[in-house]
Amino acid sequence: MKSLTIIFIVLIALMQYPLWIGKGSWFRVWNLNHQIDAQKKINADNQIRNNVLNAEVTDLKQGFSAIEERARNELGMIKQDEIFFQVTNHEKEKKETEQLDVSPVKR
Repeated sequence: MKSLTIIFIVLIALMQYPLWIGKGSWFRVWNLNHQIDAQKKINADNQIRNNVLNAEVTDLKQGFSAIEERARNELGMIKQDEIFFQVTNHEKEKKETEQLDVSPVKR
């Protein structure tokens, strides 16, 4: 009777091994679920970025206003027969130059 009990305990332990330690164990499933959640978050972030880029590409393909805006802002281009006025803040420039001139001069 005692040997039969030991045999049953060993058989139960052998049957439980794959559940807890083997290839399809609970820990592995839990770990894979966390990896899936992390990848879903990365995919959602990339999908948002892709949607923004797709909208920008569509705008560039269909309308000249986006191309014109980029040319003006990034390249500083102006249209033919257009007058360009640049407004500067003199007070800000004076403060910057005063900060540069404050250092003492050794003679």
